[in-house]
Amino acid sequence: MTTNKGKGTRATRAGQLIAGIRKRFPSGSQQLALGGAAGSVTADAAVGELQQLVDNRSATIAAQATARDKVQAEKEANPGLVAFMNAIEAFIRLMFSNDTAALADFGLPQRKPRAPQTAEQMAVAAAKRKATREARGTKGPKAKQAIKGNITAQLVVTPANAVQAAAPEATPPAPAPGTATGGAAVTPPKG
Repeated sequence: MTTNKGKGTRATRAGQLIAGIRKRFPSGSQQLALGGAAGSVTADAAVGELQQLVDNRSATIAAQATARDKVQAEKEANPGLVAFMNAIEAFIRLMFSNDTAALADFGLPQRKPRAPQTAEQMAVAAAKRKATREARGTKGPKAKQAIKGNITAQLVVTPANAVQAAAPEATPPAPAPGTATGGAAVTPPKG
């Protein structure tokens, strides 16, 4: 006898019992003496009860699939809808900014005015900003412009084929007078 009593397992077992009842008790009106509180039932009544287990499980699985689809549709639609709702709220707040009764009709509380900072609070905030900039190494736009990057590059040349690589290396020709080592022409100084 199966000991696993999960919902899916029960529905599978019920389906197997239905198949067995229909095969072994072809007459639907045949009485089955179950014993105990269940008493006796006809084969068709037993099949009907077991079929409810199968049908309930199938309906639950279908409902779960539908629920997953609905949740996914909600997730996909929400960002656009929330943006629209925020735009409507911003419009309402702009339209009725000082009318608390009108804002209450829309379920929006009136925004509290920002309390002005004391001189001490402003000094503390400025000190915190300076300390944060120093700790992070952040710089303003002018300081950023003064920073220039230096790089060192090295040119690596690989031979086109193995025959050239095996040949002894020749010394490079001397630069022609009036040219720099990079190949650019140099003009002689006037004087």
